[in-house]
Amino acid sequence: MKLFAAPVMSLFLLALAPAYANQAIAASGSDAPKVASSEESQTIRITRSGSQPSAKGSVEYFTGAVRIDSRFQQSDPARVGGGIVTFEPGARTAWHTHPLGQTLIITAGVGLIQQWGGPIQEMKHGDVVWIPPGVKHWHGATATTGMTHIAIAEQLDGKSADWMEKVSDEQYRGLRAK
Repeated sequence: MKLFAAPVMSLFLLALAPAYANQAIAASGSDAPKVASSEESQTIRITRSGSQPSAKGSVEYFTGAVRIDSRFQQSDPARVGGGIVTFEPGARTAWHTHPLGQTLIITAGVGLIQQWGGPIQEMKHGDVVWIPPGVKHWHGATATTGMTHIAIAEQLDGKSADWMEKVSDEQYRGLRAK
């Protein structure tokens, strides 16, 4: 299984961050991702490890300490983007949806996820989570343990996420979402 997991994770790492790409790029002060020329779009491109600076998760979309690494957004006609997101203990996203859904691959630690009106669920290293299109949810670390995941989502009409209100401390502690 470990021999299979490493290549699979490498493939995912080469493809990462739509849900966070635009937010992370804005947070880092960079311009929007470069649109590839027709010549560049027909050339394999490698983004080298360490070639992009880490970005802090925006306080508009996150509560607590969040770091976003290896963010990517592909050029048209591709729609996929993603990134590696690390949540310190107690950190979490705001409520949000994805127009075409989102995949999370938990790579370290223990995390939490909740669909609006549903129970909080635990996510652990090695888990793969699918959030269907339009499902209001949040995700992040537990109160005592950090969590890192790879987030992958596609854009629809230039948007990969619709951000909403922050998750209250009461909601995070497990009281029902209202």
